[in-house]
Amino acid sequence: DVQLVESGGGSVQAGGSLRLSCVVSGFPYTVYRVGWFRQAPRKTREGIACQNLRGGRAYYATSVMGRFTISQDSADSPLYLQMNALESDDSAMYYCAAGGSGGSCLTSQPYAYWGQGTQVTVS
Repeated sequence: DVQLVESGGGSVQAGGSLRLSCVVSGFPYTVYRVGWFRQAPRKTREGIACQNLRGGRAYYATSVMGRFTISQDSADSPLYLQMNALESDDSAMYYCAAGGSGGSCLTSQPYAYWGQGTQVTVS
């Protein structure tokens, strides 16, 4: 079975850092993209970082560029999101996702598999 399990969320003061982890397993060979998304109350889901499952160029939303870093050591290792210089606008539920082709990796379209989310609150 396909599984994505996020962890590492929590409460932090503005200017602080958090590192989110996403354990991924059970993917079919058609999955080759991974990404991080977030959704705040009363806002649409936002793609914030993505890359190919086996590394390569990463893409970031303008809102997090220079502050967040997506990484994964190998296709079988956890997916990480290092978040630095956190701001109150970063408060949201954060999700990792995995999928294949079909549009920009910062949109929801390519992703068939989603985790349950981990909450990040910045005060």
